[in-house]
Amino acid sequence: MTPVYPDDIVKQLLFDPISLGADKLCILSHHATPSMASWLLKSFEELCVSDITVELIIGSTINEGIDNISHDGFKELQGDRYSKIYKNFTCSYLYQGSVPKTNLYIWLKDDIPICAYSGTFEFTQASLLRNCNNSLDLYNPYDAYRKYENAVNRSIFCNHAEVEDYIIVSLQSNSQDLFRPRSADQSIHLSFLTRTGEVGKRSGLNWGQRHGRNKNEAYIPLPIHIATSGFFPLNKQHFLVVTDDHHTLLLRVEQQNDKAITTPASNALLGEYFRNRLGLPNGAYVHTSDLINYGRTDVSFIKIDDEQYYMDFSINTES
Repeated sequence: MTPVYPDDIVKQLLFDPISLGADKLCILSHHATPSMASWLLKSFEELCVSDITVELIIGSTINEGIDNISHDGFKELQGDRYSKIYKNFTCSYLYQGSVPKTNLYIWLKDDIPICAYSGTFEFTQASLLRNCNNSLDLYNPYDAYRKYENAVNRSIFCNHAEVEDYIIVSLQSNSQDLFRPRSADQSIHLSFLTRTGEVGKRSGLNWGQRHGRNKNEAYIPLPIHIATSGFFPLNKQHFLVVTDDHHTLLLRVEQQNDKAITTPASNALLGEYFRNRLGLPNGAYVHTSDLINYGRTDVSFIKIDDEQYYMDFSINTES
C-alpha cells in the first residue's frame, strides 16, 4: 500500500532520505498537528519501514500554547497505547527562548546529520498534503542540527508530568459552543445499521468477525454521498477526534469508494472503543439489540476544522 503524496516535495522531504540509509528524522516546526504525525507514522508502516525514529519539536507553544485536543492527541501518539504500534515517536514543546524563524527537517544516519531542509512547510496536513505553495530549500545539515539541539535544550516532552507548568494548554474541549454545529453542513449522523436495519455480520462494528482476524476490528460505515461531500478529508489523510466521553482517536477514511472510517494505527482500537461504550467484552459480536439497548444506533460528528472533529455517541438520559 503506497501513501498518497500531493507532489514530489513531500516525497523528497519525508521519504527519499530513507534510501540513503537515514534512520532518524528531527523536525522543528512552528505549528504541528497529531494528524500529520499519525499520517507519517502510518505511511512508514505501509512502506514496511520500521526503524525510523521521528522527533518533533513544536515552536509556537512558547507564545501560543496548545489546545488540549491537540495536546491529548500528541500524548496518545507518545503514550502506551500507540507506542506499541509506533515505537519511535516523540513530541516536545518549546517553552523558553526565541521562536524559530523557519521550519527545519533534518535527517540523520547513525546520529550523523546527512541532509536537511528549511522552509515554510509546517508539520501539518494543511501545509504538507494540501497546500503546495510553500517554499523548501536545502540547508546545511550540521547547522540545522545545531539549531535543533539548541531547541531540544529549551523544550519539554508533551507527556512530561509537569508540562502544564511550562506550556499553556487551552481547554478547547470544555467549550460547549465549539461542539454545537454553527451550520447544517458542520454535523452528520452515521448509522451502524445496514439497509436491512441490522448490524453487519462481518462489516461495520463486526468487521473483525472473520476467520483469522482480530475480533475487535471495526469501522464506521460512510455513505458515498457523505464521503464525496468534503465533510471528511480523503486520500487517507488523518483527522483527530475528541469524543463525548473525553477520549481522543486518530481516524481516517479508507477502503473502496471511501466507505469506511477507521483507526489507522490499528482497526481494533475503534472496535474496542465502541464495545466499551456498549458494555461488551473485547471481541464480542455486536448485535443490533446491543445498540438498541444502549440507546442509539448511530454516531454523530461535528466538524471543528479540517483536522479536528467532535464525535458524539452519548444518549439522552433525561426522562
